[in-house]
Amino acid sequence: MARGPLAKAVEAAVAAGVDWVQIRERDLDGADLLALAEEIAAAARAGAAARGGDVQLLLNRRVDVALALPASGVHLGFDAVPPGAARELLGPEAILGAATHAAAEALAAAHLGLDYAQLAPLFAPRSKPAGRRPLGIHALREASRGTLPVLAQGGIDASNAAEVAAAGAAGVAVTGAILSADDPGRAAAALRGALDA
Repeated sequence: MARGPLAKAVEAAVAAGVDWVQIRERDLDGADLLALAEEIAAAARAGAAARGGDVQLLLNRRVDVALALPASGVHLGFDAVPPGAARELLGPEAILGAATHAAAEALAAAHLGLDYAQLAPLFAPRSKPAGRRPLGIHALREASRGTLPVLAQGGIDASNAAEVAAAGAAGVAVTGAILSADDPGRAAAALRGALDA
């Protein structure tokens, strides 16, 4: 099956060390989203196989599509099903996370039955116009004091990933740093190297 540019970029990025892929297309209906998710999942699995590793696939908000794929879990937002309902539908092994936009929100998410909180935007995003004021590294330090792992998002690339990890992030979520790069595989490898260092 021929792969589109997005799938090729995902395959290259996963082969270079990306270990989670979140599918975030909010404008697609269920059938179109599932078709895209199947293409991205196949590309991600091929990339993981090329490096002899594994990859986790998460759907943004759509528990139904996550079940149909099947995906590793769901990233919940303000307009998604509650975490308890998602857990009941997806089971105890599913990865559940939620978007947060303040340190206090990330800390409070520890009581929702989630596996991680995603804190954004840490810095000005690279993939879209800034809709919120960047929180800065101090917010990440505060959020990371809790018991729930925090994934940092927003304006992160290989140049600042080590600082983000040192501030307590359990991982990073990026879009523009990889998908806007001329060589997504090389960008992902640089980011992975910065995090691993």
